[in-house]
Amino acid sequence: MSDAIGNVVSDAILDQVAFDASGLVAAIAQQHDSGEVLMLAWMNRAALAETLSTGQACYYSRSRQRLWRKGERSGQTQRLVELRLDCDRDAVLLLVDQTGVACHTGRRSCFHQAVRDDGLVAISDPEVDPDHLYGA
Repeated sequence: MSDAIGNVVSDAILDQVAFDASGLVAAIAQQHDSGEVLMLAWMNRAALAETLSTGQACYYSRSRQRLWRKGERSGQTQRLVELRLDCDRDAVLLLVDQTGVACHTGRRSCFHQAVRDDGLVAISDPEVDPDHLYGA
């Protein structure tokens, strides 16, 4: 991430984002060099501000109702390379450098299921045992 991004975090920038009625915006994480889509999560204003100021992906966990710093338990972090808004400014794209796997199932991407003629099939195997990631 360019040092300049951290310097532009301001209310003026954050005010450009069209957060929904719950104060959230959809956030897509994509591996910056390969284009692989890693995951979809949610951000509130605080998560977006932290991500921009620290250069590390921070999301908002709807189930836990708190900030979720990607990799805080698993070590599988995302370093921000660039952040983009879509044309309506109601979704953000995080181009990241993913350390390890992105999915809680131990797979590189959360998008590991595909619809085929015979139904829904797994198209990738776990790279890491989820119990190892989260100490279960």
